[in-house]
Amino acid sequence: MDRKLKISFNSPIILGFVILSFIVYVVDNLTGGFSTRLLFSVYRSSFIDPFTYFRFFGHVLGHANLDHFLGNIMLILVIGPMLEEKYGSANILFVILATALVTGLVHFFVFPHVYLLGASGVVFAFILLSSFAGFREGRIPFTFIVVALLYIGQQVYQGVFVQDNISNLTHILGGIVGAVLGYIMNKGKMNRY
Repeated sequence: MDRKLKISFNSPIILGFVILSFIVYVVDNLTGGFSTRLLFSVYRSSFIDPFTYFRFFGHVLGHANLDHFLGNIMLILVIGPMLEEKYGSANILFVILATALVTGLVHFFVFPHVYLLGASGVVFAFILLSSFAGFREGRIPFTFIVVALLYIGQQVYQGVFVQDNISNLTHILGGIVGAVLGYIMNKGKMNRY
């Protein structure tokens, strides 16, 4: 048998997200950060400014530097395709958009003078969502409890005791969005069988 290997575009939402994030990163470098400040970071701005609404979603595509970009994108590439296969492209797009909106709105109102950018909220949503992979009706996976305690606990600790430029609240909110949507999506699948 002579079988040829083909490259498949196996995860369109995840790959699209990664490609868009890379383009935003390149354009950010070409514009000296102007494009990211204008479109891909959340901060307090006027509700009359149409970019304000775009930024509520677009901030997850912007990254401060190469390490920030690679750290988020690598985890999204590892976890995301499995989640997209399990939950479907439309649901994964919804998780990304819901996480972006929730983290963007909370940051807009709670931290008005600090820029928020990056996909770490999405990463944490995916981490908690992935821990629901073994969900069965009436049972909470122990892996979910362990993951929630470790990841969310670490973020609470760092938020209280470590002074850095990392938005631990965004990580926590992303994890909560992933957990809630994971529960809802898995419960919905169970009811169909």
